[in-house]
Order: sequence, then C-alpha cells, then structure tokens
Amino acid sequence: MVIYDIVFRYLCTMKHISILIPTGHSSLPNIDGSHQILSEVNGFLKRFGQAPLFTIQLVGLSKEVIQRNGLYTIQPDCVIEDVKKTDLIIIPAMHGDLEEAIRMNAAFIPWILEQRKNGAEIASLCIGAFFLAATGLLDGKQCATHWVMANQFRQLYPKVNLVDDKIMTDDDGIYTSGGAYSFLNLLVYLIEKYVGRELAIMISKAFMIDIDKSSQSPFIMFNGQKEHEDVEVKKAQEYIEQHVEAKISVDQLADMFAIGRRSFERRFKKATSNTVGEYLQRVKVEAAKKQLEMARKNVSEVMYEVGYNDTKAFRDVFRKITGLSPIEYRNKYNRVAS
Repeated sequence: MVIYDIVFRYLCTMKHISILIPTGHSSLPNIDGSHQILSEVNGFLKRFGQAPLFTIQLVGLSKEVIQRNGLYTIQPDCVIEDVKKTDLIIIPAMHGDLEEAIRMNAAFIPWILEQRKNGAEIASLCIGAFFLAATGLLDGKQCATHWVMANQFRQLYPKVNLVDDKIMTDDDGIYTSGGAYSFLNLLVYLIEKYVGRELAIMISKAFMIDIDKSSQSPFIMFNGQKEHEDVEVKKAQEYIEQHVEAKISVDQLADMFAIGRRSFERRFKKATSNTVGEYLQRVKVEAAKKQLEMARKNVSEVMYEVGYNDTKAFRDVFRKITGLSPIEYRNKYNRVAS
C-alpha cells in the first residue's frame, strides 16, 4: 500500500527543479544539500523499481560561477536561457552585501517572473528571501528568513508579511525557510507535498532531519534593533535594557524624553518594528533566557529578577516569544538543569 501511494503520486507530478547558482558568495550547503536530498528521493524510488521523480539542474547565469573569493568554483548544468520550463526554482542564501548581491544577480529576475507566470513554484532558503522579495513576488505574502536579518528585511520590504518565528512558509506555491539549516525542514515539507508522507519520513530518517518542526523561536537571540537614527528611541532602548528588573511604562519613557505619548509610540514602532510593550517583553524574556541557560536558579527566581511576579503571565509571555515554557527552555539549554 505504501509503495502504491508513492507510485501514484509520482506518475501525476514529475517535476523539473532548478537550483539557482548565484554570482558572488552564496550558501554552498543550501545548494549541495538541496541537490543531495532531492536526488535521494530519486534513489528511494529506484529502490522501489520506479523511474526518477525529479529532474534536478544547477542553473546559473554563466557556465562557471566562482564562489567565496575563488575558494570554490561551481559549474552549473545549464544557464537560464537553456531552461524553457521548470516546476520549482530554489533560491539559496546569498551572503555579503545583500543589495550588491541582488544587483549582481538581477538577470535572474525576468526569468524567474516568466517561469512563475508559466506555473513554476519558487522556494527561497534563509536570506535568499531578500532576493525573492526583490522580484515583487512576495508582496502581500507570508515570508520567513533568518531571524538575525528580520529587522533589515522589514525595512527593505514593508509590503511583505514577515513571520520571523516560522521555520517555513507556503503561500500559493511561494515557499520560504527560516535561518540557516531550517532549509532542510522546507525540503522535507516539499517532498511530502510532492510525493507523500511515507517518503518524507524516509528522507527525514535518512538525513536525521526533525520532521514537522514549525518554529525557529527557541533559537532567536534578541539583541535589540538599533540600526536606525532616532536618538531618543535608542536612549529609551538602552534604558529598558539597563533596567530589566523594573516595571517601565510608556508614559514614563515618553516623559523621560519629553515626547508626547502618541508620537513616542509611533517613533518607537517605526525605528524598532516593535511596540514599546513588545520591546519590554522581548528584553525581559531575553534576560530570563540567559539566566535559564547558565544559572542554577529556579524559574521563580529568574521571573522575579526580570520584573515579573505573576507566574502565569511570565509563562505565557515566555512561551509566546520562545515557543517553549520556561522549564522546557531550561531543560533544553541548561546542561546542569537537565
């Protein structure tokens, strides 16, 4: 029955997959990992006595692409002009100056748009979302990217609905993955969608990928969002971070910097992408996380040190931000506690 289900879906959904090879410094693990895992799907099918499901090609702008300042060279299987029709385009992360990377690879964009018009699905991996967003195809859609780059992404692409806590998104055949190796979870998701649950489980076991993960919240380290020029807001952020144990109100901060409450709230949100209340919560939870990771303190002690005296309120806020309860977080990251 399992083999029959795989064969049936396969006969209906043969796929051509184009893995882009960008000019400049891109993620070799994204490229090689995608190629290896999708090729292994073909390998499993072969063991079932079936023909391959995927035709996988590395697609570049030229026949040879130098990576990482000449440390590596990739030879694509073909260039974009050779691919008249594809079913899935995979965009790996591009590193370095992202605006420069987008400019260097702008020749991909008309081809991507044409392929999308002809029915292709598109997946960006990690900060490959910046390049995908530059095509306009993410406007009005959900998107994940590396949590470190979330604030910069929001500033560059305000029309995109960034969900920085998600491992992956699927919005009308436009897929994105969160930070770093979460692209593996997106690949397993695509395999399940294209082939079926059974083969997705086989792949997850073969590559030891934790199937069905949905959040990157436990991995996020909140360092504040200070890449802006609003001096008073920066001072307010610093005050919040230096008084993590205190109960600080919006009115108190606005009065401290002689700014009207509404104006202060508007400026704070524009500068940091958080409301004042959200920022206060995230700073307190980040301080609590560090205590739970390193200290020999119980949850109640940590809770009081970051200004909470209501256990339920603290637990609810902590879970909302990290995806875990305080105890689950401590057990996950504190070697002494576990």
